[in-house]
Formats: sequence, structure tokens, C-alpha cells
Amino acid sequence: MTAAATTTAPQPIPAPVPDPSPPEPSIHDFPLPSALLHPSSEPPTLITQGAEGRVYRTTWVDAGRECALKHRPAKPYRHPVLDARLTRHRILSEARILQKCRREGVAVPALYGVDEAAGLLALEWIPGAPVRVCVNGWIARRKERRRRLADGAVGDESKAQEGQDNSEPAVVAEVTADEEGADVLMDLLRRMGEAVGRLHKSGVVHGDLTTSNLMLRPWEKGKAPSNGHAETEQAAEESLDGEIVIIDFGLASQGTADEDRAVDLYVLERAFGSTHPKAEGLFPVVLDGYRGTFKGAPVVLKKLEDVRMRGRKRSMLG
Repeated sequence: MTAAATTTAPQPIPAPVPDPSPPEPSIHDFPLPSALLHPSSEPPTLITQGAEGRVYRTTWVDAGRECALKHRPAKPYRHPVLDARLTRHRILSEARILQKCRREGVAVPALYGVDEAAGLLALEWIPGAPVRVCVNGWIARRKERRRRLADGAVGDESKAQEGQDNSEPAVVAEVTADEEGADVLMDLLRRMGEAVGRLHKSGVVHGDLTTSNLMLRPWEKGKAPSNGHAETEQAAEESLDGEIVIIDFGLASQGTADEDRAVDLYVLERAFGSTHPKAEGLFPVVLDGYRGTFKGAPVVLKKLEDVRMRGRKRSMLG
């Protein structure tokens, strides 16, 4: 027998083992600001991180009072002197605008403290949820109700009242003003417009109006309107009652130019349409609330038409 006859077959090469997925980002992925290194009643919690800064939930100001600590970290790609000047300017500008809004009666977070050298801004912690979450939650519950109605989970009498056929599929159409239950959502959108109107009336332009930068704060006991408080925990979670509080003034500026106000509304309109496409047709309700609060609204809304035309032309040209 030859040596070639005794050669064994080559073994298959095992497949490479994929690298484990990277760990989820946490608060320890980057250094904390020095103010949060001191002992406190509760450890800080990272709420959000953006291009310009990070927001922590902490008890930095008072052991018994939660606050939102906004930190603008140093940018290593900028010259240190320039970076320090820009950080100081932006922190102080945001603080001044918040104070101005508070004096004018605009619902914004209270200012607790400022450390412009360290890039820190301590603000009131706003309970509740962003309007983005509330609107999407309402749309999701609407979709579930329609699905259950189509599946026969609701009695025939309820189906007759809703005007639904038993064989109709649960098609999630756009929200219309005349459908049952839409008045609750429309009331929320009207309060959004009123809040923006009060902001513009005070001489401040936000610069980044989205439903993520609008908080729905539950009514304080004794200060609620006639609809009162939710009786159950589930009803409280599903309720759209509350006060609209505007947050995140990092791009805000003081000004009374109608063009700037119109751009503010245009940014909100585009953000609303992309975030809540099923309710996009109800955005005029926001403008109705704006018109009822701000006397200069007719001129601003006329400018808004011009801004829309420029936006469409830019979209067509690419």
C-alpha cells in the first residue's frame, strides 16, 4: 500500500465565531461632570444625550428635590479658549431666555442654578411625558380599539354606534376631526398652539420646536380644569390632560421677527408630520390655538405660507 492511499480527508475549517455585540451605552461610558461626583441622595441617571450636551436626572440641588442637570462637555476638536467662550455664551443665553419666559408667564422649567464655567444648567424636573409619547400612545390605543372592533371583541350594539361593519378590516386610517374620541387629541393640539403662541408673544423663538421638546405635565391638584383628574392609574396614563411645558432652549433666541416665528412653526409642522403621520391632518388645530393666543398670528401665518413655498421648492430641486 502506497503512502498516498493512507492520506486522510482534510477536516473542514470551522466557521469564525462572531464578535459579541457591543454593550449598551451607559452613564459610565464617558466621565461625569465634576458636580455629579459628590455624594448625593440618589445616583444620577442619564436621560438623554445630544450633539451639544447631556441631561441627567439628579438631586444635585437639594436632596429632596429632583432636577434636570444639563451639561455641555468640552469639545476636544475646538480650541480650548474658543470652546470655553462658546460654552459660557450658550449656557448664559439659555438661562436668560428661561428667566425671560418665566417672567412673561410662559410654561418652561424653573432655573435652579448656573455654572457657566463648568457648562452646567440646573433646571426644574418636569413630571409627565413628552407630547410625542402621548400622541403616539393615543394613536396606538385607537388602532387597538379598531382592531378589536373588527375582530368582534365589541358587541353588535357598539359596532352599530361606531358605524363599523363586522367584516371590515382594521384599517388604520388618518385621524379625522369628526371621529369619535378625536376631540381629546384636538384639545391637546390646541394647547400646543397656545403654548407656542405665548412663547412668541414673549419675544422668544425656540429654534427646535418638536413634540419631543413639549412636555405634558399633569395638572396640579386643585388647579385642573373642569375635566378633573383621572380616577384610575390606567386612565391617568391614557389621559391627555395637563399643561404643555416647553423645554430645551439650547437653540433659542430673543427676537420679534415674523419670519423667525414662521420658521419656528414650519419646523414644528414638519416634525409633527414625520413623527405623527396618522394625525398630520389635524395640525391646523395647532395653528388655531396659536391664532387665539398671539395677536400677531395673522402676519406670522402669512409668512408661514411663504416659508412652506420655499420648503417645497427646495424639496423639488433637491
